[in-house]
Amino acid sequence: MLTPAQMATMKANILATPALNAQPNNSDGAFFIANYYNQTASPAFIVWRSLVLQDDVMLNGFDWARVDNLSAGKARIWEWMFDNESRAFNPSQPNTRAGIDAVWVGTQADLDVRAAVYVRCKRSATRGEQLLASGTGSDATPATMSFEGQLSYQDVQNARNS
Repeated sequence: MLTPAQMATMKANILATPALNAQPNNSDGAFFIANYYNQTASPAFIVWRSLVLQDDVMLNGFDWARVDNLSAGKARIWEWMFDNESRAFNPSQPNTRAGIDAVWVGTQADLDVRAAVYVRCKRSATRGEQLLASGTGSDATPATMSFEGQLSYQDVQNARNS
């Protein structure tokens, strides 16, 4: 469910976009607009993922030999990042990214692991996620989402009628 501020942002965007504003203010129009917002943003708008599973990182070309070369403290940080029920971390949180940066630093091989980890931490946003995100949305500086997922026609109707 969208917050009042998010609904206001969406409503303003609908009003400012002629193809969306021309849609009837009924369920058909709302479905059309929701479909528009649920398409992948073009050009690409890159965001931090909010959930990255350990297996997504460790089973996709990860250089396991680099873990053995970590200091005890860095290895402990890396292990603790996944020490939770979901065995995952949230790279949209600055402290999680600080942990990744603290572990994978030093040699070029370690920096390569950091780069490979960060590839798993980003994705392209939908138009709706882009609308409600904050940040530049570039690969070098991904944006942070305040809303994640698909917008429903009810979200659109609520925004239009707010």
